[in-house]
Amino acid sequence: MRAPTPERLQFDGHCLIVLERTLLAAAPEEGCALLLGAREGSTLRLQWIWPSRNVWQPAQERPQRFSLDPREQLLAQRWCRSRGLTVLGAAHSHPSSEAVPSPTDRALCVGPTLMLIRSGLPLGRAALRAWWIPDANPECTGDCEALPPPVELLITGGSPAPGAERLGE
Repeated sequence: MRAPTPERLQFDGHCLIVLERTLLAAAPEEGCALLLGAREGSTLRLQWIWPSRNVWQPAQERPQRFSLDPREQLLAQRWCRSRGLTVLGAAHSHPSSEAVPSPTDRALCVGPTLMLIRSGLPLGRAALRAWWIPDANPECTGDCEALPPPVELLITGGSPAPGAERLGE
């Protein structure tokens, strides 16, 4: 029996700072990171950010595409197992578009998984959004129109402590 679709993603201000710094450091390319934590009922509790390199090839397409280094994925999975955690999913940035899974994101994603996207668009739009990507129908081979739609999760927590946004500068 599969676990039900989660309803919310919860994390603290420290995770938010590490995530923001990791994703923004890659600009103008898409940044990426693995999201480590645990599932507690209908809540995904994000506890660690695992910064990752964008290894998409060809490199000139990295401002619109990302691919996680497979070696980093294996290391993160091993690290999680030794601490009773799990890889919840991945985060990436959209330097020039909204924080919504693109058709390419959906076509290349293997669900069920968490997808956290940070938009690089000017303030006023939701800069950080969380999505649950459900299992794909095995008969849908690359046709994202036939894929089940992503489900947006409520983000709770994540407010940095006053002055913490200046850490590392």
